[in-house]
Amino acid sequence: MKLLRVLATSLSLLAGVSQAFPSHAVKIVVPYAPGGGVDVIARVLAERLQSKWGQPVIVENKTGASTIIGAVAVAKAPPDGHTLLLTSESTITSNPFLFDKLPYDPNRDLLPITQLISLPQMVVAHPSVNASTMGELVALAKAKPDALSYATYGSGSLPHLMFEGLKARSGVQMVQVPYKGISPAVAAVLAGEVQLTLAGVSAAQVHIQAGKLKPLAIARKERLPALPNVPTLAEAGLSSVDPGESWFGLFAPGGTSSAVVRQIFKDVAEVGADPVFRERHVLSRGFDPVFSAPEAFTAFIQSDMRQKSQLIRISGAKAE
Repeated sequence: MKLLRVLATSLSLLAGVSQAFPSHAVKIVVPYAPGGGVDVIARVLAERLQSKWGQPVIVENKTGASTIIGAVAVAKAPPDGHTLLLTSESTITSNPFLFDKLPYDPNRDLLPITQLISLPQMVVAHPSVNASTMGELVALAKAKPDALSYATYGSGSLPHLMFEGLKARSGVQMVQVPYKGISPAVAAVLAGEVQLTLAGVSAAQVHIQAGKLKPLAIARKERLPALPNVPTLAEAGLSSVDPGESWFGLFAPGGTSSAVVRQIFKDVAEVGADPVFRERHVLSRGFDPVFSAPEAFTAFIQSDMRQKSQLIRISGAKAE
């Protein structure tokens, strides 16, 4: 009987935590500047959650130090769910391997709530490149060492990891040209300043349809329905150099109760399931909606970490 009373009390306390949340304003920290993809998703999500929760939901941009400033602010916040982090894969699965030491541990200090969206990446080439497949690209690069250049947005960025992995695996020589962001990188390929990059499908698709970019492969488990003739990197025999998708996810401070995490996930998933929200704010931007459960998101992060660790080691990438 005593054990039953203890269990009943514990369940009651968990229910109380869940029912009491949120008891005051919720802050969503975005470690990126206003106006970018992460920030836009945070703001439309905050608006919906504010209506659902009946409490203010504020987006706070804490930029700098490769997203570290924002991550630390949430990692050190009270673990009650009232301070959340909405960020990309860089904070969680790249930074641990790009920096010799971090002031936060993504496995311990930040609890996965849900992967919100996926941004599939695609290897694209300027139409002048005499290759239509990854195999042809490797053959061309072997025949003309250092004749091909590829655009990145810095050391450790997804294009850098993919092409450096390709160089190490295939023994080819290509030149990296860093730009200040993915948009300038894509613009450089469009202008013919460089021949190649790895770009988000949302950024590349319109140029592919216009014949201004040539798709060679997609970094995704399955082919993209909108581009069914473009093979995956795995189909091209290059799964070992696949840097994975870019993604946005929501996190709570480590130590936040499972009841609060589960409630936040449930409420966010309800927002994500709304057809109007999905079409207007996710699909129309070229994003793939995910809204996975905390357990699935945790498993996904561990897999992504393993692949990023390998590619960052191969590339020799370090934080800039």
